[in-house]
Order: sequence, then structure tokens, then C-alpha cells
Amino acid sequence: MVRDSNGGDVQTRRDYIKGSGALLAGGLLAGCAGQTGSESEGTNGRASSTTGSRSTDGPYTVSMEPVGKVEFDSVPETWVANNGSWADMGVALGLEPPKGVWLTSRYHTQYYEGIDGVSVDKSGMISLYQDGVNKERFYQLDADVHIMDPNFLINRFKGWKQADVDEIHDTIGPVFGNCIYAQHYPWHEESRYYTLMEGFRKLAQVFKRTDRYETFVDVHEAFQSNLEPVVPARSERPSVAVMWGTGDEPKQFYPYVIGDGTGFKHLNDLGVKDALATTDIKDFHGSRGAIDIETLLEVDPEVLLLRGYEAKSEAEFRNTVVGFLQNHTVASNLTAVENGDVYRAGGLYQGPITNLVLTQRLAKQLYGVETTLFDRQKVAAIVNGELK
Repeated sequence: MVRDSNGGDVQTRRDYIKGSGALLAGGLLAGCAGQTGSESEGTNGRASSTTGSRSTDGPYTVSMEPVGKVEFDSVPETWVANNGSWADMGVALGLEPPKGVWLTSRYHTQYYEGIDGVSVDKSGMISLYQDGVNKERFYQLDADVHIMDPNFLINRFKGWKQADVDEIHDTIGPVFGNCIYAQHYPWHEESRYYTLMEGFRKLAQVFKRTDRYETFVDVHEAFQSNLEPVVPARSERPSVAVMWGTGDEPKQFYPYVIGDGTGFKHLNDLGVKDALATTDIKDFHGSRGAIDIETLLEVDPEVLLLRGYEAKSEAEFRNTVVGFLQNHTVASNLTAVENGDVYRAGGLYQGPITNLVLTQRLAKQLYGVETTLFDRQKVAAIVNGELK
């Protein structure tokens, strides 16, 4: 038995953790543990062994940086996800929704509305971040596993230390994950990054649903094949600026230089040209700074993609944000505003399903693509366990 932060006895949820995943005195979670498991990844992200498959009985291990190998004595039933990227992966695997995510407002379940047979009720879901991240909230949720990067907790929020992560890991349930939505944080440089599909495979191994993952790989590959011919030559692609807007009448914008995290996958798959890449404007992840409309006019991108408005419908977005820019003395001179090329940028947290939806949406807006690029019925079948 161990004691929680209130002094009460708590039964350890995890009977044991073996091997290099054990939380040794050196605090392995904070470092960069190499992947020494038996599985390896091919170019398409498939597993080359049966690690994490349904047929495995008894304790099993899954390896992922920065946590290294973690052994599970049974398949988790309840879970907490760092953000909508991981939550969406869970949907694709047919799991019950996570009990909590970082911010429920940024997990946009309305993306599933266009896929018959797929829906998520997040009414009972808890936001982990509520004017800070309270450790007691993890005790209240009492999840079997916490899919989040421990270094994100330690480096992004004051008050969190390695000992706090260890406490959650040992007394409630394993902490397992990697910050995959963005690749701009200096503290992430010590451990490798994972692509969306690589992270998806790891989660499938944790929940022993690699059969659904493998089937979804086929959907993803077919989507990539359908996407390739509709993306024009680079010289014909527009310059795009990705910004986080501030309210319905945005006069300041937080700039996002397009990177390689899951939050930019749809932009990279569509091959957009980043209007900010050749400027002196600092990326928000590193600077936390904003720019004004006058500075944005100096960049003058052909297309303006605004984050922070996914809760709005397209009509609501155009009637409020776009309408304001069209009537603003300076913003109305932006090429993107003049040409009607201001769109919602898509959520920052993307998983395998939401990425398909957002890439389809942006392909229509940027390149006029009307054809359906992914098989919605196949996606729904995978979610519902219909794999044949």
C-alpha cells in the first residue's frame, strides 16, 4: 500500500513494472530512453512483430520515448489523454472516450458528424487544465493509464516536478506518451518525435488493438494515394499564414510556423507554402508573442488560416471573424481578405480520423477538390470493430 497526497491509503493500480520502464532513482521519465523492444517500424509505420497484439496473454510491454519500456499487467479499461490527438486515436480503436483531456473545448468532436456510425459524447469529460493542473484531479479520475508526455507536465506548468509524475505513475496508473502535436518545444529535443501514425501504433499496442490500427493504415495509405494527384505543383500552391486569432474581432494574432507535429499534418500533406517561414516573425511556441494587423499586412499571405475558431460553423466564422476583417480599415487590404481566402485552420490536436476530415476540408478550400478522398464507411467500420 502507498499513501496519496491526503495521507490516505491507496492500492497501487499497477502490480509491477519491469525492465527499463521502471521508475528508477535516476528518474527515467525525464530523460530519453531508447527503444529496445523487439518491435520495429517500417516506412509505413506498421509493426514488424506481434508486440501488443490481441493474442498476447499475461503482462506485456510497450516502449515509447521518453518513458522507455512500460509493462502492463492487464489491458487498461479507463484512460486520460493529453489532448484531442490521442483521444481521436482512441476513437479510431473503438475505445470508450478518455475520462479527461487537457482542454475539452479543444477536442472537436463535431468532426465526426460527417461520418455515419461515429460519434463521441464528451459531456462527462473533464478538462485537466483548469487555471492550472491540479494533481488531485488525477486521483479523482482514477484512470488505468495516462497517455501524455511526462516532460510536458514538468516543463509547461509551474509546480510539477518529476516526483509528482512518479507519484501518479506508481499510485494511480502508468504515464505513457509523447508530445506529438508540435515540434517547437526546446525541452522535447532530448527525445525523438513520433508521427501521427507512429503514435497511433503505440496506443494500439497499449490497448491491444493493433488489428484495428493495421486496418486503419490501409485507409491512411489509400487517402495519401488519392491526395497526391489533387495537390498542384509547388509553383501553383498559395502562400499560407497560420495564425491563432483573438476573439470575433481579432486585432492581434499568434503566429504558427508550419512544423512537423500532428497539428500541421493536414498542411504538410497538402504541401502548402508557409508565408511566415521566410520572415523574422517568431513562432508562437517559442516566443508566446503576438503580431498586429499591420505586421500581418507586411507578410500579406495569399491565404489566411485562423486557429481558435473550430467551435464555430463555417457560416458563423464568416459572419463574425471574416466580416470584421472585411470591414477593418487595415485588414481589408490583405490579399486573403480581398479574395475571400480566409478559413478556419483546423484543430491543433489531430488524430487519424480528424486529420482525414480536416485535410478533406482544406483540400476543397485551397484546391477546389470536390471528390471524397477517404472512405467514410470504412472508417466507421473500423471504429465499430468490423475489420473484414
